[in-house]
Amino acid sequence: MSMSDAGEPLACCTSLAREPMSSERAGQVAGLLKALADPVRLRLVSLVLSYEGGEACVCDLLPAFDLSQPTISHHLKVLHESGLLEREKRGVWVYYRARPETLEALARLFTAEGLAPATPAVVGAPA
Repeated sequence: MSMSDAGEPLACCTSLAREPMSSERAGQVAGLLKALADPVRLRLVSLVLSYEGGEACVCDLLPAFDLSQPTISHHLKVLHESGLLEREKRGVWVYYRARPETLEALARLFTAEGLAPATPAVVGAPA
């Protein structure tokens, strides 16, 4: 799923617990989750986020993997097209940074927003 094809796939997402998700929205969100479900891509996002300023050059990312540059570039392209990473070419290098609005919307999916707070069980209390 390309960001240009789908607009902002998570822009209007609310907690999964708040309201049922439409088939169309589920397809959009599934594409984003699939992009993150690969161990290499998950590590790439983690590396980008952990760099100072939340931005990393491809040249910074390559040494962390025992993979070829074209393979890493493919994974970065998937993350960019899913809307998780932005990219900017500077000279011969490409720099990546996470899209905070996408990460925030993704995190919002898994909140218990709108649910009554769970009451802790008291040891010895009658059930």
